[in-house]
Amino acid sequence: MSRRRAPLAGLLAAHTVSLTGNMLTLIALPLYVLAETGSPAATGLAGAFATAPVVLGGAFGGVLVDRIGYRRASVLADLVSGVTVAAVPLLHATVGLPFPALLGLVFVSGLLDTPGQTARTALLPEAATEAGVPIERAIGWLGATERGARLIGAPVAGLLVGMLGALPVLAVDAATFAVSALVVAVLVPASLRPPADHDAPSAGYWRDFAAGLRFLVREPLLRAMVLLVLVTNLFDATKSNVLMPIVATRDLGGAAAFGLLVGAMGGGALVGSLIFSAIGHRLPRRATFVTAFAVAGAPPFWALAAAPPLPVVAAVCAVAGLAAGAINPLIGAVELERVPATMRARVYGVIGAGAWAAMPVGAFGAGLAADHLGTTTTLVAIGAGYLLVVLTPLLGGPWRDLRRPVATEPARPDRAPAAAAATTE
Repeated sequence: MSRRRAPLAGLLAAHTVSLTGNMLTLIALPLYVLAETGSPAATGLAGAFATAPVVLGGAFGGVLVDRIGYRRASVLADLVSGVTVAAVPLLHATVGLPFPALLGLVFVSGLLDTPGQTARTALLPEAATEAGVPIERAIGWLGATERGARLIGAPVAGLLVGMLGALPVLAVDAATFAVSALVVAVLVPASLRPPADHDAPSAGYWRDFAAGLRFLVREPLLRAMVLLVLVTNLFDATKSNVLMPIVATRDLGGAAAFGLLVGAMGGGALVGSLIFSAIGHRLPRRATFVTAFAVAGAPPFWALAAAPPLPVVAAVCAVAGLAAGAINPLIGAVELERVPATMRARVYGVIGAGAWAAMPVGAFGAGLAADHLGTTTTLVAIGAGYLLVVLTPLLGGPWRDLRRPVATEPARPDRAPAAAAATTE
C-alpha cells in the first residue's frame, strides 16, 4: 500500500473495526440485560442509556472535535469507549456489577462514540485527496464499511453470544476499540487536517455550537429531514433495542436468530447501497426517498408481530435492508450539497443529535409497552405509525426541494457527508 493511500485505508479500516465492535454491543447488551433481569422494561432502560449519550455526544461533541483535531478526537474516543466497555465484564467477574453501575458504564461508553465517528468522517475529504480518490468514491466506500460492519458483526455477535455468553462478546468489543485507535494513530498522520483547521479563530464553544444549530434551523429541507429521521429512528430503536431481541429470544431461537436478523438487514442495505450508487443519479429523489422508507420501515415490525419461521422474517429484513440502502446515500447527497465545509463537525454533530434524539425514549417506551400491551400489539402499532410518518414527504412543503440541482459543481475535497442519519439500515 502506498504512503499516499495509507490515511484513507486507515480511516476506512478503523471505521469498519469500530462499527463492527458497536454491532457486538448492540447484540450482546440487550441479551445480557434480558438474561440477568428477565424484564423488557429493564432492557428498554438499558437501551435508553445506550442511545442517550450518542445524542448528547453528537450535539455537544462536534465543536470539541473541531477544536482538538479530527485525528486526535478519533483516537481518544475509541480509547475511552474501549476502557468503559471492558469494565463491564471485568466488574461482573470480580466485585459484581449492580444494574445502576451497568447503566453508568453504558452511558459513558456511548458518550464519545458519535464524536469519534464524526472525526473520521470529517477527515475523509483530505484522505481522499491525498490518495487521489474522487470524494464520491470515498464516501461510497465509507458507507460500505458501515453496512459491511452490520452484515458481519451482527451474525458473528449472535453466534458468539450463543456459544460464549454476552460478557465475553463485550470484551471482544473493547478490543475492537483499541484496534481502531491504533490503526488511526499509525496510518493517519497528524499533518492530515483541513486547510482551515489551525487558522480559523474560535468564537467560543457555545457560539460555535450555536452557529451549527442556527445553520440547521435555517435550512428548511435539512430541518424537515432531521425531524422525519428523528421519528423513524425512535421507531427503529424500539425494534433493535427491545422488541427484536424479545421476539428472537422467545420465538425464533435466541441470540443467533437476533444476530441473523440484524445481519440480514445489514446485508440487504449493503447491496442496496451499491445498487443505488450505480443507478441512483437517474432516480427521482422524493419518490425514491418515500418508497425506500416505506419498504424499509413497517414490514419488519409486522413480520416480527406475525412470528413466522425465522427464514421468512430474515427474508423480510433483507428486503427492508435492500430498500434502506438508498436512504442514507440520498440524505448524504443532499447534505453534501448544502453544508459548508467550514462548519463540518459541529453541523454534522447537530444533525446526528437531532436524528438520534428520540431513540432513548423509543427504547424505554418499547420496554414499557411490551410489558403492559404485549409485544405483538406494540409491533403492529409501531409499524402502522412508521408507515404514516414516512408518507409525509408526499404532502410537499420543503420536501419539494428534495430534487437534484439542475447544475452542480463537482464535489470538492472540502466537503464531506454528514456523520449520522437514519438507522433503518
